[in-house]
Amino acid sequence: MARKRLPKRHWYVVDLHLHTPASSDYQQPEITYLDILRQAEARGVDIIAFTDHNTVAGYRQMQEEIQQLELLEQLNRLIPEEKERLEEYRRLLKKILVLPGFELTATLGFHILGIFPPEKPVREIEHLLLTLNIPPEKLDQGSATVGATSDVLTAYRVIDEAGGLVIAAHANSSNGVAARNVPGQTKISYTQNPHLHALEVTDLEKKGRYTTAAFFNGTKPEYPRRMHCIQGSDAHRLIGDGRNLGVGERTTEVLLPEISFQTLKELFLSNDFARHRPRRHKEAPQEDFIQQAREEGANLIQAFHERMTVRGGRLYAIIADVCAFANTNGGTLYIGVGEDPKKPPTGIDEPDRAAAELAKQISERIIPPLEVAIHTHETQGKKVLRVLVPRGSEPPYAVDGSKIYIRAEAETGLAVRDEIVELVLRGLQEKEAAAAPAKAEAGQPRRATIRPAPVDEVPPLPKDAPRTGVEVVSVTERDGTKYYTVRDLRNGNVVKNVTTSSARRLWHYAISRYAKLPPDLRKVRGAHWEGDRGVLRKYKQGQQWHFDLAQRTPEGNRLFFGVTEEGLTEPWKAVVGLEE
Repeated sequence: MARKRLPKRHWYVVDLHLHTPASSDYQQPEITYLDILRQAEARGVDIIAFTDHNTVAGYRQMQEEIQQLELLEQLNRLIPEEKERLEEYRRLLKKILVLPGFELTATLGFHILGIFPPEKPVREIEHLLLTLNIPPEKLDQGSATVGATSDVLTAYRVIDEAGGLVIAAHANSSNGVAARNVPGQTKISYTQNPHLHALEVTDLEKKGRYTTAAFFNGTKPEYPRRMHCIQGSDAHRLIGDGRNLGVGERTTEVLLPEISFQTLKELFLSNDFARHRPRRHKEAPQEDFIQQAREEGANLIQAFHERMTVRGGRLYAIIADVCAFANTNGGTLYIGVGEDPKKPPTGIDEPDRAAAELAKQISERIIPPLEVAIHTHETQGKKVLRVLVPRGSEPPYAVDGSKIYIRAEAETGLAVRDEIVELVLRGLQEKEAAAAPAKAEAGQPRRATIRPAPVDEVPPLPKDAPRTGVEVVSVTERDGTKYYTVRDLRNGNVVKNVTTSSARRLWHYAISRYAKLPPDLRKVRGAHWEGDRGVLRKYKQGQQWHFDLAQRTPEGNRLFFGVTEEGLTEPWKAVVGLEE
């Protein structure tokens, strides 16, 4: 696997959510399109999108104005004022890329941005709006209320298939697909759909575990797809008035090789989440994203390695992590820096040579072939490698032909038999899904989805069970050895015949704790009970709290170990004393 050299990239400023006087709720109808472009220039914005409500009329009107001026120029009939306006358009459009788009009001009032390349004919975009059930008589009204249109998932698919960039508008706010009042299953469906490219959020500049970007970082069990999160002004006026933002007053910086729609879309299709950031004033230092990752710590989707030497097994540990990420949910490795954010990075000597060697090792030792991206970055004056690993489409992936690794929270371990079966089934399902469109076009019947057979004698999980950690389901003894059945609460996989010697770290912790519990759980020292639910232990690892939980049911006790805060469902949050 040859290592690709990165093209030279630069940070550009984008505002992909702008309204114009073509929106019926625009607050300054006297504003011209030249005014909007001038304000974008004044705010230092490189790419903007006109996204009026359910119409592309604003972009069309600007184009028609320019075309009319050009026609008068050809006829040598331009008056001085018109000539000045045309020259100003040309000057600004050389500096600023203006993209056509719309803000669709989907069924139930959810807002979706559809943004297209500048060469996309306006008529095609208008036809697309008609396909999405915008009434013809309202196509130029720019109203946010247009009656019954298409549902959210259909809108995603139609815009994506038409070559557009699909962004959920102000996703965490009113009319957003990730707002607080959106039911859980609906929110999962609307934010994890493969036709959705990014979420526009209003809290991108905030820090903490409860921000929208942190929620959609790929570690939540119900939201395994990590989402690109950006911000836009949603400007309904030229300059903000304190309550409403103006052009370019809330923007995103993107790292691109050039200013174009294609490079912008490629960024949102990639698994590189360090190439966009909220724009801050020049006097405010831009944050070190590697240091930010260290402060988050190792988790399901990121790992840290101080060195990659063959001696001590460090190189092999990196390759095992790559394999595990590909088999699980994808992820990022940082090499040359440890997890402890207070410890200075060690760095990598000769990073280009190290990256080439790592790419060669991954190519030779992991099968089937896996495309990863290896980049060199700097943190605190030291060069480090960042390895971006996608979620593999052909699992299971193996090291040296036989060793299959998976990721469980912050731990990489060898997959056991039942987990390998699940990976094989996932690989077959993904192949079947990839072949389905071609079969449908050829008129071939679609086969039933391959599903794993139910595990005998294992009770199903309650709907409100925790979503992280492990459940110790049962224990049997054969020839003096205890064999445990455990369930991975993140994915529901059940693994039988686990022993203390074969268990990975979290399993080992769970069965060790399980073995020490008294028959009457109320006698557990320090336990806290709320009805039939109890917290047996609360402890902290790194920056995160973990919980051992118990639930009494008519069928017996259910025991959940190592549950993280993000895995707590509503009933359990009340028991452990956490607010939503």
